[in-house]
Amino acid sequence: MTTVLTNLLSGSGEPARSIAEQLFERIQAGAYETGARLPAERLLAEEFGVTRSAVRDALDLLVRGKVVARRAGAGNFIVYRQDAMPAAEPIAANDQGSVAEQTSLLELQVVRGIVEPEIVRLAVIHMKPRDIERLRRILARMEPVETDAEEFARAEEDFLLQIAHGTGNPLLIAIYEQIAAVRREPHWIAHKRKALSPRRIRTTKSRHRSMFEAIERRDLETAVEYVKLQLVDEQRALMAEE
Repeated sequence: MTTVLTNLLSGSGEPARSIAEQLFERIQAGAYETGARLPAERLLAEEFGVTRSAVRDALDLLVRGKVVARRAGAGNFIVYRQDAMPAAEPIAANDQGSVAEQTSLLELQVVRGIVEPEIVRLAVIHMKPRDIERLRRILARMEPVETDAEEFARAEEDFLLQIAHGTGNPLLIAIYEQIAAVRREPHWIAHKRKALSPRRIRTTKSRHRSMFEAIERRDLETAVEYVKLQLVDEQRALMAEE
């Protein structure tokens, strides 16, 4: 087991830790090969007799441990290789906790303000029709959500990750997956529960819908403008909480 994953599991509660450990044991045993897609969250939840939320938490641990990669609209894929050279431990693995745990909400927004407009710009240029169709399906999943902050946040994460994947740039994708991991930290989740009122959910859906329409018609300036508007709005909300 990788040092990073060991540290993550040691600080995690049941049942996510147990599920992550069992899935990792299967991967090490060769039940899933590198590059293979894991069963859907619904199927894993039925198999382990837990909620889909518990399965998602377990998969989050494997993503952060560099065992699994999540591809928006496609599923969870094995990236762990037993025969790979041991990689240098990232800054996240130290005695002070992970980068995600050390990053404040405002620090996260600063990084998002740098990265997200460029990701949207490149997505407008490079997104293939099938990627845009996946983005449309995620947006459709988001549309009926009116009051459930956590469900909306999950759909929004998938929406933004799909845009990142649409850039076709592996480094940008990896950077945005790290940003998504930070947004799953408990202090960020608590903020989302508080901040995502029904009114804000409606406003955010409207912006994402407009951003999607701009991406679909390859309107670079408008798409970037909508992501900037959303980031400014979120930054103001955070400043109001300080």
